Amino acid sequence: MQLPPKPSSKTGSVPASPFVSAPLPGVTALAGLDARTGRAGNGSGLQPAAEERVDVLAVAIAPAPVEAGQDDAEEAAYPVPEPRRGAVEAAVRYGADIAARARSAKVTGRAGEILVIEPPRDSAALPGKLLFVGTGDESPAALRRAGAALARATMGCARIRSSVVDGLGPDAQAAFLEGFLLGGYRPPRAGVTQAPAPIAEHLELTGLEAGAAARALATARAVWHARDLTNTPADTATPEWMAAQARAAAVRSGLQVRVRTEDELRAEGFGGLLAVGSGSEHPPRLVEVAYVPKVEKAAPHVVLVGKGITFDSGGISLKPRDAMMTMKTDMAGAAAVLAVAEAAAELELPVRVTAVLALAENAIGGAAYRPADVVRTYDGTTVEVGNTDAEGRMVLADALAYAAAELAPDVLVDVATLTGAAALGLGLNHAALFGNAPALVAALEAAGKTSGDAVWQLPMVREYAGILDSDVADLSHIAPVKAKFGAGAIVAALFLEKFTAGVPWAHVDIAGPSRAPKDSREQTKGATGFGVRLLLAYLAGYRSGGAA
Repeated sequence: MQLPPKPSSKTGSVPASPFVSAPLPGVTALAGLDARTGRAGNGSGLQPAAEERVDVLAVAIAPAPVEAGQDDAEEAAYPVPEPRRGAVEAAVRYGADIAARARSAKVTGRAGEILVIEPPRDSAALPGKLLFVGTGDESPAALRRAGAALARATMGCARIRSSVVDGLGPDAQAAFLEGFLLGGYRPPRAGVTQAPAPIAEHLELTGLEAGAAARALATARAVWHARDLTNTPADTATPEWMAAQARAAAVRSGLQVRVRTEDELRAEGFGGLLAVGSGSEHPPRLVEVAYVPKVEKAAPHVVLVGKGITFDSGGISLKPRDAMMTMKTDMAGAAAVLAVAEAAAELELPVRVTAVLALAENAIGGAAYRPADVVRTYDGTTVEVGNTDAEGRMVLADALAYAAAELAPDVLVDVATLTGAAALGLGLNHAALFGNAPALVAALEAAGKTSGDAVWQLPMVREYAGILDSDVADLSHIAPVKAKFGAGAIVAALFLEKFTAGVPWAHVDIAGPSRAPKDSREQTKGATGFGVRLLLAYLAGYRSGGAA
């Protein structure tokens, strides 16, 4: 297959992406099962007819309470799991001694464990597999893990029928379905060789509530969208290509959109974006995508700013080769806020949401900006450049200053793969959270606990601000190298705060959790879409003052 030519500022073309994504599976709610008999009120429940073409049945098991005084050491270490709704009846139809099979496989019902049962040879009418899925303590986190495990165990299947969520509350149901949808994601792919097996085509859940299904599907669709954008290689995903994706999202979802071109950015004084993008043949863009609720004329306005460096070479302060290999994902923040704006419209959230995407490619060229340059940002602040590889805070300075001055936000939140220091301090599972408004920070912390996108607040240490002093400009954008100052994530947050004009603001540094080295829980190798679930949970619980 011949790939299309890459887009170029010389031609102005934006070729269609050669990368193809699998669609989300269909999800169907079936009648709930009777808690005592395991039979469906109507329909075939866990006894599907052959013509229904169900490949896999899945039922839930959970850990049994630990009993004191157990004499058998192995039984104490691996207690037989407890069946949940429909599990006993399914085991009987498959003629399986689940207690013996579970003990043999050392399966206890922990979240994400899978026990596979094949049908008897003379039972062709039964689906090809019966899966017992461990749901742990049935918390949202455990159910997301269980859903992801089921998705990975059934890749390539046509139809799954499950009773795992039957009898659970809507939040628990949404968590399991979300875990299934996210755990089965595969990145967009180009080429002529056969792609790996995709997520199952259809999932049927007994007892599923419509509201839980709608919420999980909207959230998963948004995370998939953010992952797709972030996983797309930078020779396709240029600033103009990203702007085109924003236009397409606006058409799909009835959003307002505005794209500023390089000439408009220059005319309006977006010096940070222009400096970072100056070395690339793909000029920068500033994109606004706005969702306005139909029923809320005076709805609070939350502005989400996303760092969108479509590829980060480091510029003249060139990165090592190995450090560049993941830099197509340096626009994960912009991808997240775009996906959130579209999901807000789908969910009809009663909050006005504007996503601002600061898009540029940090490349090397004859016109590239240099260390020691002085750049004038949107609000007139002059910034001495200490390292061209600290480009994220330069584009965010413009976007935050513009949002604070022109968009009248009640709350301002930026999402960015900003500092290696945040990843070094917190690892790959938590984003660093900073802010100038305690209620906003607390609301985002609460949203992190419920959504699965975990954040950890770090302090805004005011005493550190002096390290950004400059002899030739209003401020420097990094600490001097010779100072060996450390606290890189905090210093970056202190820099960004200077462009917020006192608006309630939070900064979410997703440098660690924006990418995953392997499949784990509901995360998949590559871009994770981190921040989408966090922000949707925050917006869904928004109250005046930014608190949920």
